Amino acid sequence: MPDERLVYIAGFLDGDGCIMAQLVRRKGYVYGYQIRLSIVFYQKLQNINHLIWLKKYFKKGYIRKRNDGMVEYTIVGIKPVEEILTKLQSYLRLKRKQANLVLKIVKIPSKPSVKQFLKYCQLVDQSAKYNYSKKRKVTTTSVQNYLVEHKIIPRND
Repeated sequence: MPDERLVYIAGFLDGDGCIMAQLVRRKGYVYGYQIRLSIVFYQKLQNINHLIWLKKYFKKGYIRKRNDGMVEYTIVGIKPVEEILTKLQSYLRLKRKQANLVLKIVKIPSKPSVKQFLKYCQLVDQSAKYNYSKKRKVTTTSVQNYLVEHKIIPRND
């Protein structure tokens, strides 16, 4: 018998949530970028108690009030995202394919080779098609350009 709370939370994530994989520029990182994974739940401020309940249930992440009357509950990091998506995966409907893809990304080695890192960057690019971001600018190509510029990989002319 499934945990009814997990079924409910999966439906909440399907409707008012987001699963994100991003490439984030980080100084001091070997390849200049970090793969950041996150899960975000959204609600109007008047419904903040739902997000507080989620945070107590998962014991991870943070709640942020936005200036537009909305509130976000965000969980960031490979391990926390893996743990939560593994619990919700079989109950998701709208976001199941994206969750499956992100669960492949969590398998990135702690010290990947440059070839492995670029392979995971491509998975991040694939996951982006499931989100509605119009501002996404950092892609595998951005990472490759950085790696060429910093002589980590040779230029492909």
